Amino acid sequence: MTKLEQAFQLFDAYNQQDSHTFIWQGVSFRQEYFMALRLYEWVLKLNPEANDELLLASRSQHIGRWEIPRNTYPAGKAGYLTWRKELGKFHAKTAGNLMAQVGYDTAQIARVGQIITKQKIKQDTDVQTIENALCLVFLQFQYEDFHTKHEPEKVIEILKKSLLKMDAHGHSFALQLDYSAKGLGYIQEALKLL
Repeated sequence: MTKLEQAFQLFDAYNQQDSHTFIWQGVSFRQEYFMALRLYEWVLKLNPEANDELLLASRSQHIGRWEIPRNTYPAGKAGYLTWRKELGKFHAKTAGNLMAQVGYDTAQIARVGQIITKQKIKQDTDVQTIENALCLVFLQFQYEDFHTKHEPEKVIEILKKSLLKMDAHGHSFALQLDYSAKGLGYIQEALKLL
């Protein structure tokens, strides 16, 4: 096995420890394992020539996310942002430790950490690819369930924020996904606000 394959194997084994499940098309998956595989697939669709660091980041972007629950931080926007920042550091450190086990050097580990923590979004093409892919995973696998549980204003605001993080390349893929009529309507409303 290559180092990349060994690292994927370690990442996948870690994410398969998630006690949360995600049901997709009637099949139950360990949530973060499922999401990591889908993120990896989207990165490859967005950039078929993706380098190893980008691929490693895609497969470990939310590694072990269940270990730091949202409810361990204060409610509200400030608490949410602090949680997200700490999660990013945790994901980068966890991925880096596993990468070191299979022989990646400190520069490669640092680069994966930069992508995972989304440094220089809109300037760094690898970071932008990850952001596009994250939004596409949400739109493809979580959005239809999400928009039925929230008020239209909240849905449109969240879509607007997601679409703003994406670039035109990401938008082109987002507009090709299948949505319900109501789901598509919210996306069209959000696009008008950009």
